[in-house]
Amino acid sequence: MHDDVIYAKVDGFMTMNMKKNLIKLVMVVGILGGLASVLAQTKPAPPAPPAPGENKEAKETTAPKIQFADTVYDFGKVNSGEVVKHSFVFTNIGTATLEIKDVRPGCGCTTAGTWDKQIEPGKTGSIPLQFNSANFGGAVTKSATVSCNDPSQTNVLLQIKGTVWKPIDITPTMAVFNVSSEIQTNETKVVRIVNNQDEPLTLSDLQCTNKSFQAELKTVKEGKEFELHITAIPPFAGPSVFAPISLKTSSAKMSNINVTAYVVVQQVVTVMPNQIMLPAGPFTNAVHHVVTVRNSGTNALVLSDAAANVPGVEVKVQETQPGKFFNLTVDFPAGFQIEAGKKVEVTVKSNHPKYPVITVPVFQPVRPATAAAVPSVTPVARVLPGKTAQEK
Repeated sequence: MHDDVIYAKVDGFMTMNMKKNLIKLVMVVGILGGLASVLAQTKPAPPAPPAPGENKEAKETTAPKIQFADTVYDFGKVNSGEVVKHSFVFTNIGTATLEIKDVRPGCGCTTAGTWDKQIEPGKTGSIPLQFNSANFGGAVTKSATVSCNDPSQTNVLLQIKGTVWKPIDITPTMAVFNVSSEIQTNETKVVRIVNNQDEPLTLSDLQCTNKSFQAELKTVKEGKEFELHITAIPPFAGPSVFAPISLKTSSAKMSNINVTAYVVVQQVVTVMPNQIMLPAGPFTNAVHHVVTVRNSGTNALVLSDAAANVPGVEVKVQETQPGKFFNLTVDFPAGFQIEAGKKVEVTVKSNHPKYPVITVPVFQPVRPATAAAVPSVTPVARVLPGKTAQEK
């Protein structure tokens, strides 16, 4: 009996623990169920099905796409004067017809031939380019821009590059002098002459017929390198002076060397533009113009009292570089129109004795007159044959 009592107590103790564990399990299951319910409520709604007859993916991906086999062509080394030709091959890897709208070379020495204009998906086309190497020497890079209807790249840059070999390099081929009309002094420019041939070069018979220039030849490296020193000697007769300078060479490939000397005599005070051209009025909106005044003299320029001789026009002076560069901002109001026969000009005072007042004329075309109204016609009574007007 003593053993039965012990077993009964143990059974009772185990029953109490099982009840406690069962309660904990129920609580955990309840919490997990609540979390699942919340997650179910916050789950994003599935995308709406496409409308009948609509293929969204096809709509987004249907487009032409251009792909070039190469966009840069290196022609290596050619003799000056040779014509370089190359066709750039491309493929339409898109899903719509590719259209080549235009091919624009970067300069006149490069031209485009007849190119394929419409290329179906999966098909290839070509764009032929041609470069004339005459008058070029050394490393050269030329380009052309291809315009097409590929939405991802509407403009593609093609390049032709390489080295143009000349028997004799002349750098530069023109000696340019910018001279102030206020102060003119001797100025010298240097032209380098380099012999690229194996045999030594001899230069002779230097000719310069214009007395405004003096030319002198100096040897840097016998038979290989030379310097042509060109000096501009004032006074200069006009706003520009130029002269050809020539040399004879011992090379059978290039028997003559020609260089141009050029002088540009700049006014002390220059105005750009020197006149204002307005569109036909009256203006719907205000019109803004900027006039630049440049001083190339030795003394600082001072501008003041900028104005226009018509009401409503505002003129302001902005000094962008002290004593040297200025901007005149001219604002014409909405509704502005120059009266017939009226002379309009913008003026600004200057401290320069030669230019006390700088004047910029303003011009505006006359708007074409509208067609004149057709005058109304008074009906005239029609008289029947054999009757008077009163009888009718």
